[in-house]
Amino acid sequence: MGALIGGKVTDKRGFYYVQVFALLSGGVLFILLGFQTTFISVAICSFILSMCNESFRPANSAAIVHYSTPENKTRSNSLNRLAVNLGWIFGGMIGGLLAGINYHILFWVDGFTNILAALLLLKLIPASTVAKTIKSAFNIVSDPAHKDRIYIAFIALVILFATCFFQIFTMQPLFYKTQWHFNESYIGLLMGINGLLIVMFEMVIVHSLENKRHPLNYICVGVLLVGLAFVLQIFLPAAKYSALIVLLFITIGEMLAMPFMNTFWIMRTTSGNRGSYAALYTTAWSIAQIIAPIIGGLAISFVSFNLLWWITGGICLCASAGFMLLFRTSFKKARVVPIEETVF
Repeated sequence: MGALIGGKVTDKRGFYYVQVFALLSGGVLFILLGFQTTFISVAICSFILSMCNESFRPANSAAIVHYSTPENKTRSNSLNRLAVNLGWIFGGMIGGLLAGINYHILFWVDGFTNILAALLLLKLIPASTVAKTIKSAFNIVSDPAHKDRIYIAFIALVILFATCFFQIFTMQPLFYKTQWHFNESYIGLLMGINGLLIVMFEMVIVHSLENKRHPLNYICVGVLLVGLAFVLQIFLPAAKYSALIVLLFITIGEMLAMPFMNTFWIMRTTSGNRGSYAALYTTAWSIAQIIAPIIGGLAISFVSFNLLWWITGGICLCASAGFMLLFRTSFKKARVVPIEETVF
């Protein structure tokens, strides 16, 4: 809901104040959440907090495009992912330290970091610097994302892939704990290495590949590698080096797929409908985040982890084929406009 509302408001009023509102309201709500003591109050506060927080994503995606050039928009998104992964690495470390002292401190730190981000945005990028360009975008009349059939097909494929990808954060740690008998420290280390590899290499990879081929080609390969990584867990021995091999395949696949997924939807937008496209893309990942633990839980409860890895590998294979089919049927026969010629 937050993504859909944020995308709608972004198209109507621009990305700037949506980001400010999301950060400020999220900060206050994080602090309030720490004071809730019943299940109902926690659920209500979490729902409102999530809705406000998720409204940030479409606006932020539109902002990234606004401050990018056509030649470097994939690298711009990768730079944003780099920041997210740095936050993932340090956030987990700091969160663990704070939780060891007092869990309640986590809510205050989460709240104040959100508020600080809003204040930095207001200070470092004043609204006056983007007011004119944002205002001119309001005059652009463009079809919303849900009328773009190719994009709807793309979103369906993203949901399939993301449903598999989220097993990394839900069922895969459980697999490593219960089946391969790793301790929590090593499982946490694996997640940290994933973020570190992305920080170190994703910008380099994207820089070398950007504007060379259509984004769907890279997405197809990346999705296939992630699926292969899941299937490898069926055949590899229960050893720490096996987990590192799986991690390597997943990380390379992630670095190929996700930055170019952003590039694909950006290529199809104008200033007047960018929020709705970003909202649908964010919503696809939210839907997958709901579906992933359900599928994973059912598979391992009724059969085994091996069934789950076959299912995720098969879904990734189908999604990869779908991305390639989308490219061949919709773009290959037409003249592919170089990305640097795309008009935003």
